[in-house]
Amino acid sequence: EHVVESGGGLVQPGGSLRLSCAASGFTFDYYTVGWFRQAPGKEREGVSCIDISNGETYYADSVKGRFTISRDIAKNTVYLQMNTLKPEDTAIYYCFARILRSYTWGPGTQVTVTV
Repeated sequence: EHVVESGGGLVQPGGSLRLSCAASGFTFDYYTVGWFRQAPGKEREGVSCIDISNGETYYADSVKGRFTISRDIAKNTVYLQMNTLKPEDTAIYYCFARILRSYTWGPGTQVTVTV
């Protein structure tokens, strides 16, 4: 059982990227799925998550109004649409799937926002 991220890359400030998190070997039913990020020299920061069962979402203050998390239950995939990206959004973004106290983590995908 694992999750894999995709969609990272290099973008200019003000640009957009969409990250995907796909599950393999299990389904996201009853999980909370989301994203943390870690920039060089900084602690890992929770970005956003979604309750697959009811669609309830959470966003860090730093990304509210710019990022949107969504789920496609049929595809067993969660998306993070990132708009109006800023240089401070540069980080490795890690997807996680949590049920009770058990976490499954992806390997991470690099997002770089620079001119």
